Amino acid sequence: MRRFNAFASLIFVLILAIGGGIAWSSYNGPADTPGTLWTIIITFIIAAIVSAAIKVADQWEKAVVLRLGKFRVINGPGLFFIIPVIDSIPYWIDIRVITTTFKTEKTLTKDTVPVDVDAVLFWKVLDPQKAALDVADYQSAISWASQTALRDVIGKTMLSDMLEGREKISAELQRIIDERTEPWGINVISVEVKDVLIPPALEDAMSMQAQAERERQARVILGDSERQVAEKFGDAARTYANNPTALHLRAMNMLYEGLKQNSTIVIVPSTALETMQLGGLSGVTALTMELQKGAAEKNKTIVT
Repeated sequence: MRRFNAFASLIFVLILAIGGGIAWSSYNGPADTPGTLWTIIITFIIAAIVSAAIKVADQWEKAVVLRLGKFRVINGPGLFFIIPVIDSIPYWIDIRVITTTFKTEKTLTKDTVPVDVDAVLFWKVLDPQKAALDVADYQSAISWASQTALRDVIGKTMLSDMLEGREKISAELQRIIDERTEPWGINVISVEVKDVLIPPALEDAMSMQAQAERERQARVILGDSERQVAEKFGDAARTYANNPTALHLRAMNMLYEGLKQNSTIVIVPSTALETMQLGGLSGVTALTMELQKGAAEKNKTIVT
């Protein structure tokens, strides 16, 4: 419904005031009452006709004017005039960018998964004449065209592509809707897919799948790490095989570290004693010196 026209109302009041002033100035007594009354009636009719002929369109509006039911002209923005009764304005077209939200519920994707999709359509009327004359209600028509286009696109798209490629779906929707609305003088600027809702059971399954994939990757990384460690141990073994002195020093260091962490009891296999040559006097002497050195360092730390 068209809003109240303040300018036309002001003109209506001014004409009534002028007519009333003329009637009052010409009134000379009861004998002039019929003439004064007719003056007021005629003034009221003129004011009503003039105010009905005055129309004002805002900067973002276009008025579709029909004369005796036939299209005459597109007027606006600003002040313009029509012929009352003969001319009519069935539509005031907003030529700004308009936002329309639309959605589809329980629509099956190409892989038969029911989804709920919310989207936003940005569109603009480029030809007010076509929008007013070629379609009964262009706003409702755009809404229904958008919903049917969205259902068509969902039915041709896999769920994975829909979740990952929203830009592609938006571009396809814009192309389809623009083709349908172009004959109505409407241009689709862009389409944005806001949200894609999937059933909770499928969402849980996808979460479990993602978790399993992460566990698989963790196991692969762990296995690769163990392989690398084994390769390093192999390299170390080959080094120690060709250098008994290095093996002896490494064994002494391992025993020293164990005694330093737990100085009470250390269980060492007899074969290891033979390998590290700790059974002889020289081995015991070397071990004793290592232990004394470790005790001295510990005492030094405590005193400090």
